Amino acid sequence: MSALRAGAARACITPHLGCHIMGYFNDRIAENVADDLFAKAVVLDNGDTAVAIVVLDLMCAFRADFDRARKRAHELTGIPPQNIFMSCTHTHFGPSTAGCFNVPREEQYMHWAMDRAGDAVRMAQQRLQPAQVGHASGQCPEETHNRRWHMRDGTVQMNPGYENPQALRPAGPTDPEVGLLVVVGQDDKPIAVVANYSLHYVGGPFALEISADYFGAFDRAMQRIAGEQFVAIMMNGCCGDINNCDFSRPAPPMPHPFYQVERVADVVAARAYGAWRTIREFSGDIELGAVTVPLTFRRRHPTDDELQAARRLRAAKTAPDDPDWMYAGETIAVAQEPLERETPIMSLGIGDLGITGVPGEAFVEIGLQIKQQSTFARTLVAELANDYLGYIPTDKALDQGSYETRLATTAKAARGTQGALVHACGRGLELLRHRS
Repeated sequence: MSALRAGAARACITPHLGCHIMGYFNDRIAENVADDLFAKAVVLDNGDTAVAIVVLDLMCAFRADFDRARKRAHELTGIPPQNIFMSCTHTHFGPSTAGCFNVPREEQYMHWAMDRAGDAVRMAQQRLQPAQVGHASGQCPEETHNRRWHMRDGTVQMNPGYENPQALRPAGPTDPEVGLLVVVGQDDKPIAVVANYSLHYVGGPFALEISADYFGAFDRAMQRIAGEQFVAIMMNGCCGDINNCDFSRPAPPMPHPFYQVERVADVVAARAYGAWRTIREFSGDIELGAVTVPLTFRRRHPTDDELQAARRLRAAKTAPDDPDWMYAGETIAVAQEPLERETPIMSLGIGDLGITGVPGEAFVEIGLQIKQQSTFARTLVAELANDYLGYIPTDKALDQGSYETRLATTAKAARGTQGALVHACGRGLELLRHRS
């Protein structure tokens, strides 16, 4: 093993105007670009092993999409595909990457964007230089809130509204940790920062604009605070039931459409930078490793009565704005998918830092459980990593109901998925610990 080298790069993946935007129930068509989308890559190479971390400003991507990017990256760099960890930020203001709720998938765009992601890995490799890494954690409880609430009528409801007298208390915890990997050159100049925070997109009244949301604003804020140019990545944590809305208080101000996006990015970046500056020891003598543990994902299946009712509703009328009509279509689509399929659970070891990923919008408790069982000094858990399975609620939440559990192509995980994911991530991290 020789001294560590590292490089980082961005490849622009901003789509054309007129593309379909994913993230709402209705089909939105892009009319403007507020800020660019990127595929951001960091490559680490210690002479024996090379690994790459790639994060895309997209809502989600399927395994086949990520595999396309890995194949191109491998052809360009020689880095083994199984050593390339990939995830998406989950912006709701990017092109349609999955196709659901009557919003078609942008197929040609996805092919192009995945090739660009492979290019980002190659560009990062071309920038390899002697480097050292460190890691740290800060806390930012102010911008992460559980969006599912217990209501007075005994139900659990997503986003009950600000100061709703019928809302009693949040139905789950939060994870305020801002974890980060910091990569610096020999001159202590930053090469890249990979941060990890459990927060859904922030959003605002800019529905028809392409934007990387707060994930892109975080990149800009980190560079502004540090006074240096480098690649700052926000790798989204488990936040399927999390957003930045504190429903116990009045609605926040919105002086302009991107106010909350910029404000939240500034707050989280400040906490991340503060944690970065607490790192006293960086090391260029580290082990690198990657492990993939296969997981058999099992979906829920509608009953015969539910499926027949869905077909009758779809045949009786065409009502794109009717939620029940849309969900009927989703029920039919889910029933046509394989009952089981294999998905990769990938983990990286970067010295005594562990990184692992779950392939969907996992509830925050899943990330907390994975961190708790990890034997690494610090563990970053990325959601929407290496595949897309939709929402992954806890078993308890599946019993409680609400939006994240209503059967759809984006919400189909069966009971037991929580435990299987926690086990698979733990297994991968443990295998890496035994290798070092």
